[in-house]
Amino acid sequence: MGGSSVDDDWEQLTSSPNGEQTVVLVGRTGNGKSSTGNSIIGKKSFKSLRSPSGVTSTCELKSTTLSDGQIVNVIDTPGLFDSSVGSEFVGKEIVKCIDLAKDGIHAVLVVFAVLNRFSQEEVAAVRSLQTLFGSKIVEYMIVVFTGGDQLEEDDETLEDYLSRACDDSLKDFLILCENRYVLFDNKTKDECKRVKQVQRLFSLVNEVIAQNGGQPYTDNLFAELKKGATKLHDQQIELDSFKGYSKGEISDLKNQLQLSYDEQLKRITEMVESRLRETTTKLEQQLAEELAARLKAEENAHAAQMRSDNEIRKLRENLERAQEELRKKGGCAIL
Repeated sequence: MGGSSVDDDWEQLTSSPNGEQTVVLVGRTGNGKSSTGNSIIGKKSFKSLRSPSGVTSTCELKSTTLSDGQIVNVIDTPGLFDSSVGSEFVGKEIVKCIDLAKDGIHAVLVVFAVLNRFSQEEVAAVRSLQTLFGSKIVEYMIVVFTGGDQLEEDDETLEDYLSRACDDSLKDFLILCENRYVLFDNKTKDECKRVKQVQRLFSLVNEVIAQNGGQPYTDNLFAELKKGATKLHDQQIELDSFKGYSKGEISDLKNQLQLSYDEQLKRITEMVESRLRETTTKLEQQLAEELAARLKAEENAHAAQMRSDNEIRKLRENLERAQEELRKKGGCAIL
């Protein structure tokens, strides 16, 4: 998985106390996911390496200890909300993300930039996550708005921005997330300010954890990957205790076990990719139907407006004729 051995993943998993929290950053490329991750960590841990297509290369996990002693695992993801990437890429990265967060996810941080419009592809991506992981995933979502420095320059609060520029799609999404949102200035050099905005974020994370009974989000994919990693690790430990095998034979057997685990990952990845393709097809159809319904409603509204305008025009013409007839008869116009 991304060049790291299962032994490394296992060491990270088993060395983590129950009090650790794992958050995942998702959002469109350019919204500031990596910068937000660096603000949480407190240093430049996530590199903004980009491929020619403009997409962060792969999922990464970094850990930090917050000022209150809370240990946090932060997973940065590629642009899973980008329409330019295919279901194969997204599927592999989702499985990689789940593999990094075997014990579950305490919060999904959906990152938006205040200067970018909430796009239809972001709406579709959120719906894809709901379809893939179930509607309960929304209960773990927190919105992080980046660009706090830009709002500050304009002497504007986040509430000012939302009341001015928040369209219906974004309003609906914020309601879906029970208005859990926070503003980040990822360019600040003020350590006190950075710590305060991280504290505000994790007060929401703690709220999410409390509302979900203290349990991180997991599903059958998490369980299957964790079970496979546990089995592989136990078998590798068992091999190390065998006295009747040479080092070369033990190495070969471990390689065979690794290949078996890799096959499991491949099967799960193909399943996720298949789900994503089905979801994408359904969403495209749904969005097309919604667009057709909206256009039909606009057409009906336009037709109704034209009928109203025609009726008003006819009334005016009738009134003008009546006034003209009165003038010809030497009468007095009422109006």
